[in-house]
Amino acid sequence: MAQIPNLDNSPLNFTALRERSQKELINILKNGRGKKCLVIDPKLGGSLSLLIQTSMLKENGTELRHLSADPVQTECSKVLYLVRSQLNLMKFISSHIQNDVSKGLQKEYFVYFVPRRTVVCEKIFEEEKVHHLITFGEYPLYILPVDEDVLSCELDLAFRECLIDGDTSALWHVANAIHKLEFSFGVIPTVRAKGKGSAKIVDILNSLQVEEPVNAPDMGAPEINMLILIDREVDMVTPMCFQLTYEGLLDEILQVNNGAVEVDASIIGAQQERNKIKVPLNSSDKLYKDIRDLHFEEVVQVLREKATSMQKDYADVKTTSQSVSELKDFVKKLNSLPEIARHVSLAQHLQTFTCKPSFHSRLDIEQTILELQNFDLCFEYIEEMIHKQEPIISVFRLLVLLSVTNNGLPKKNFDYLRREILHSYGFEHMPTLYNLEKAGLFKRQESKSNWLMISKALQLIASESEASKPDDISYIFSGYAPLSIRIVQHAIRSGWRSIEEILRYLPGPHVDLKRGGSTNSSPFDKVPSFQSNLDRLADGRRALVLVVFVGGVTFAEIAALRFLSSQDGMGYDFIIGTTKIVNGNTVLEALMTTN
Repeated sequence: MAQIPNLDNSPLNFTALRERSQKELINILKNGRGKKCLVIDPKLGGSLSLLIQTSMLKENGTELRHLSADPVQTECSKVLYLVRSQLNLMKFISSHIQNDVSKGLQKEYFVYFVPRRTVVCEKIFEEEKVHHLITFGEYPLYILPVDEDVLSCELDLAFRECLIDGDTSALWHVANAIHKLEFSFGVIPTVRAKGKGSAKIVDILNSLQVEEPVNAPDMGAPEINMLILIDREVDMVTPMCFQLTYEGLLDEILQVNNGAVEVDASIIGAQQERNKIKVPLNSSDKLYKDIRDLHFEEVVQVLREKATSMQKDYADVKTTSQSVSELKDFVKKLNSLPEIARHVSLAQHLQTFTCKPSFHSRLDIEQTILELQNFDLCFEYIEEMIHKQEPIISVFRLLVLLSVTNNGLPKKNFDYLRREILHSYGFEHMPTLYNLEKAGLFKRQESKSNWLMISKALQLIASESEASKPDDISYIFSGYAPLSIRIVQHAIRSGWRSIEEILRYLPGPHVDLKRGGSTNSSPFDKVPSFQSNLDRLADGRRALVLVVFVGGVTFAEIAALRFLSSQDGMGYDFIIGTTKIVNGNTVLEALMTTN
């Protein structure tokens, strides 16, 4: 399991949140005496690795298994399932029980749903005639800290479910997660939302506050001063761009999962019996915390300087007599040597990709698309990718970027590329093309694009000289400032009024509300959208903003928010909430799946 992140420097008491979830899980494991077998939904296993050590799960004579279609092999008389409410998982469990019954095995079965039990899942057990053999429960894990300033609901398919399947249960989940946070940190007084899903979450929050009110007067001043909700659908440009921060590149090339990357042991020079090794990536690694949000080119320079400095110190120790205190300082530096070596190895591996001409041509074509320059050149580039049969996910990313910025493709171009993809990659990709079209990500052009007007109004494209200076969030993509983060900047400064015209060109409604603390009145009361800037509070503390991305957030956007709060004169800190941390590949892969 990946290293559990250190939360000591969190703007809020995330440690208490994690400890509460740990305690609830331990109480479930202690339910009933004797040996038991804990069977975990594999997707939940990754999430739990950020919450609790494996050793804690194995205490009290608990065996661990991952849920699959295969029967559970165990001598334990109690079998405890910890699963998300997904129908295919209910069928797995039913087949396990039926297999045991057919062999005459008598066992006790417990099914704990995460975060809540659903009627439709229990219906499966009734249909399979095993419902009477199961004791049901819930493990209300709605949100968990993945780092000191990032919370995730770990909903892999939220984007697809909302846009393609018409399943809005993820919105209910997010609203409940925020409501539960409010029981710990107070009612958030100002709520701003953009997008259909985000507006719906505000409505659900309204209902939850009526049904189960957080008693604001008893809690004192709220610790979170503003909530900003943004649908992923509002900005589909940013995730399609290739991330250029260190953390973003690690995710693009090696895929960060649950705060770690899994790499060949040879990459980091580890002597391991296994071929693969997990490298934890979170704030507990001080060096990683310092460099993760930097542009990759700057990271290489920082690591070079650290390695050179260490080499010089070592040479000084060998050639001069050192006092004990000086030697002690040097030994302290040596303690950071494994971290330096690890990140040098990872950076070296990333460079094998970033130094290729194909990598730079890809970045050039992205920039051309973003600036709405030379449509024919961009079209031909994608056409050539298809004919070379480059990875289809790479084709889809550029195709979506081209389509979204141009508000679709002219009919002849759309039909041609659609046909070429099917001929080159196979007709099994028909459902994916259908999903992309249904989500509005790859479609025929029916009206003029507003992208140029939006990008100018929000200053999304930096000049060449500006792009090279890391004094604006556009450094994240070497010249493109993420649309989503520009929206957040305006939401903080003056609400939606300053960009109301622009917001109308982006998907979904926008909401600007003031929440009341009294349970006698509606918990949501409209306030003017020209509300004064959010800045330092009356007592001098920095204001705290919770920004929730519904449908996923990229590491690049997280880096941009951290960059904003670190700037001189800024009076606020950010907590980032999300349904899942994503990149362009994972967003599109969710649309390529058939389940």
